Amino acid sequence: MRFRTSRHAGASEGDMTPMIDMTFQLIAFFMVVINFAEADQNARIRLPESELAKPADVPFEMPITLQLTREGTVLFVGEEVPVAGLKPLLRREREILEYRHVKPSTATVIIRADAGAKTGLVQELMEACRDVGFEKFSLRAKHQEGT
Repeated sequence: MRFRTSRHAGASEGDMTPMIDMTFQLIAFFMVVINFAEADQNARIRLPESELAKPADVPFEMPITLQLTREGTVLFVGEEVPVAGLKPLLRREREILEYRHVKPSTATVIIRADAGAKTGLVQELMEACRDVGFEKFSLRAKHQEGT
């Protein structure tokens, strides 16, 4: 039996489908992994302005963000609770850190309080955090240009 061979065999091109698929997978991966700086912010919170406010030099290693609204409730992990009802949620957060072998005293609690929130509520919030075992705090404010 005789096989026919073609003398004009064209150059074969590679299939680009796997390359395109991998590109889209990488894009999706980086969209999920990227740390958005404003992810922990809520539009309901209007920070007070201060000339001394400045962003942190380096990101916090274990941040816990609490947002105090004008009405006196706290936004934390998708829940809105009064300051008095925050301790069980903070205890749960402490247990998660301890399970990961991280001391709660090394975590930084970021407090974003609305400009209209009462100062006494911010103090109560900090006291509730201390009672549970958190010791480091960072208060947020919007930078105001000096005149």
